[in-house]
Amino acid sequence: MTVTAAMVKELREISGAGMSACKNALIEANGDMKRAVEILREKGLASAAKKAGRIAAEGLVFTAVTADRKKGAIVEVNSETDFVAKNEDFITFVENMAKQALSSTATTAEALLAEKWVADPAQTAQEVLTHKVVTIGENIGLRRFERYEAAAGSTIIDYIHGGGRVGVMLEISAPQVNDAVMEVGRNICMQIAAMSPQFVSSADMSQEYIASEKEILTRTAMNENEQDAKPKPAGVIEKMVEGRLKKQLKEVCLIESEYVRDDSMTVGQYLATVNATVLRFVRFEKGEGVEKKEENFAEEVAKAMQG
Repeated sequence: MTVTAAMVKELREISGAGMSACKNALIEANGDMKRAVEILREKGLASAAKKAGRIAAEGLVFTAVTADRKKGAIVEVNSETDFVAKNEDFITFVENMAKQALSSTATTAEALLAEKWVADPAQTAQEVLTHKVVTIGENIGLRRFERYEAAAGSTIIDYIHGGGRVGVMLEISAPQVNDAVMEVGRNICMQIAAMSPQFVSSADMSQEYIASEKEILTRTAMNENEQDAKPKPAGVIEKMVEGRLKKQLKEVCLIESEYVRDDSMTVGQYLATVNATVLRFVRFEKGEGVEKKEENFAEEVAKAMQG
């Protein structure tokens, strides 16, 4: 399969690795983007965190929660520039979009935008959005949203960081939802915003995910061993991989990770201080995984392809 400049550009945005490394990885993977990312990780040239968390677009993330905290919604609305994202009219629009999602039963962005606008039922949300694009003079779009409805005995807690750069929505349960539980919930939201875990606990991981991560770590260890002046025996490599896997899986699981405000305990132990349990969470970061235009990038890609 021919490796194109566009493919190299995409892999660079995903991985953060250099142009030549991306080109070589794609050639080795015969154009398979997923495999190319794994090859870069195996060679220590890319990380899973970069794949998931690269900021490449502007906009805002907002939440809306009912007064009884039994329902909550989180939305991400993108804009082309940070200047527009700081515009009061745009901010109000995103706040209303969160309220729109909260009051809706829609499951897709298209369906949500087709509904009557929460701040003006005479228009649809799409009509209001189109008007914003015309008046602001910049492309604006509802990228994603999620809505929670709390189960009996649980409550919704939300958190916005950096004025809308990151948003978190958490469902937490406890025998009695009091001020102490709310404080723990807010602190857990901040942990999620800062550390970006992927799972509530290791029990939520699929065997396929674990096997895939183990395979990548094994290949990484083998590559390191080949370059070592004194190669390690296979048994040592296996134990090293198991240790790395255990550490990595712990880091991506919320309740098993170290609590950032008190490293003497895990998040799970911190939750136990108020007898609370995390049921689920969602974390949105503006522009996550969206490609952003860069000056002279085409020239950089062309040079790498020629090289």
